[in-house]
Amino acid sequence: MNQPKIGKYRWTICLLLFLATTINYLDRQVLSLTWTDFIKPEFHWDNNDYGNITALFSIFYAISMLFAGRLVDKLDTKKGFLWAIGVWSVGACLHAFCGIATSGVISGHWLVSFEGAKEIIAGINDTGMVVSVSVTLFIFARFVLAVGEAGNFPAAIKATAEYFPKKDRAFATSIFNAGATVGALAAPITIPFIAKAYGWEMSFIIIGALGFVWMGLWIFVYNKPELHKRVSAEELAYIQQDVINDRKLVDYVEETKEKVSFIDCFKYKQTWAFAFGKFMTDGVWWFFLFWTPAYLKSVYGMDSTQSAFPLFVLYMITLLSIIGGWLPTYFVEKRGMNPYEGRMRAMLIFAFFPLLALAAQPLGHITYWIPVIIIGIAGA
Repeated sequence: MNQPKIGKYRWTICLLLFLATTINYLDRQVLSLTWTDFIKPEFHWDNNDYGNITALFSIFYAISMLFAGRLVDKLDTKKGFLWAIGVWSVGACLHAFCGIATSGVISGHWLVSFEGAKEIIAGINDTGMVVSVSVTLFIFARFVLAVGEAGNFPAAIKATAEYFPKKDRAFATSIFNAGATVGALAAPITIPFIAKAYGWEMSFIIIGALGFVWMGLWIFVYNKPELHKRVSAEELAYIQQDVINDRKLVDYVEETKEKVSFIDCFKYKQTWAFAFGKFMTDGVWWFFLFWTPAYLKSVYGMDSTQSAFPLFVLYMITLLSIIGGWLPTYFVEKRGMNPYEGRMRAMLIFAFFPLLALAAQPLGHITYWIPVIIIGIAGA
């Protein structure tokens, strides 16, 4: 007797999570790919100004992450994700109006076009005021972007837990997480050309608008699996194969009535292991993301369009990160480790890959392809 086929609607959800993460990283990269050729000359920025903006964005993002997960839990996955991507899409679009706002604050001319704002700013003699006002406005836009973007990964992880059994979650996570690489990959071959053709402002608006399109898809495509008409009984049974154990855990938590505070989380070695892994990788990855375009321009004289292909190759190499979803499964199924031990072992291995980047600068004088390849491997 033929076994009924298990549906695959859960992979449609995974695709949406992948697209959300791709948009997340596209929005995040618009500034790094436009500031040296377009924004810097207009507002008289230097590296310190850009560095302050990116540093504060990282701080805003880190702080927002502390609250984003709790908010997603409170709102539920569907509403939480809509909130997150809606806020960050607004934040992305706000960048485009920083020139008009700078013109308005300094000269009082608010009702002007993007080109009109450029002309007014070019005629302002007090460049220090232009720098101060524009940097402050961009920091505010980055703040809104950071608050929204912080909700992406908590919401995506929660959706993965709802639609995938434990044995498939690492692989599903690696797929949607690859959206970060694809977003980074698509950015250099789209954003500089949009900025060159239509102005840097439109690059923020066009890329930011992708989030609103995604929201429309999410509204109609997502629902909890047990309530979704597109999820068959067979697929639901597959998704919820761990439900008995999960219910036992929920019942235990309800019986104990014990809530773990934020401070108490640091009493667990799992917290420190995860924090160590993220500390070893995220800071390096973000540094590459924000500064590689400027590095290629400063050292090799490439403008944003000339560096498009090297950056494309760099981020193509980082697609090796998909192996990160396979390695924990290998440790569990082939080496007999429990899921937690397998994931921690894989995370520890990958945490040391960024050390390869130390060789990029000494060997960079040979050809720019050497740092491009090394940074790609380290970023993976």
